[in-house]
Amino acid sequence: MKGEPKLLYPGLADFYKTWSPIAYTAVRVVIGVMFIMHVIPKLNAGPAAVGGNFARNYGLEPGIMFAYAAIFLESVGGACLVIGLFTRFFAAALAIEMLIAMFAAHWPKGYAVGAGGYEYVLLIGVVCAAIALRGGGPYSADWKIVGKEL
Repeated sequence: MKGEPKLLYPGLADFYKTWSPIAYTAVRVVIGVMFIMHVIPKLNAGPAAVGGNFARNYGLEPGIMFAYAAIFLESVGGACLVIGLFTRFFAAALAIEMLIAMFAAHWPKGYAVGAGGYEYVLLIGVVCAAIALRGGGPYSADWKIVGKEL
């Protein structure tokens, strides 16, 4: 078929066809788990502390609104990515959150994540954007409920 990649080992075509949806699902699930793990310190600190930090250190005003948005997106959105529910919506919203985080908090520190830079948020933001474009995939709640990717 035109536009299909030419495989170095054509005998692996069935392997790739079988495992591609599983690999995609693994990426979606891992990104969702990463957001859930990332929100735990925010939940422990509480919205007021997170909002104060956002306002004081990054100029995000009103800080409390940004705190509630981040906590909601990273917890509910992360869980929805894991199960593949409303996948495109939450992936797009999380990509936008990572774009805001990149420019508000991480850009001035440079690229390297070790120095607090934007390397990590850029990577997961781009992966979220790709998930938003691709949808939940065949192993998602979206697919099971509606019979197609939402």
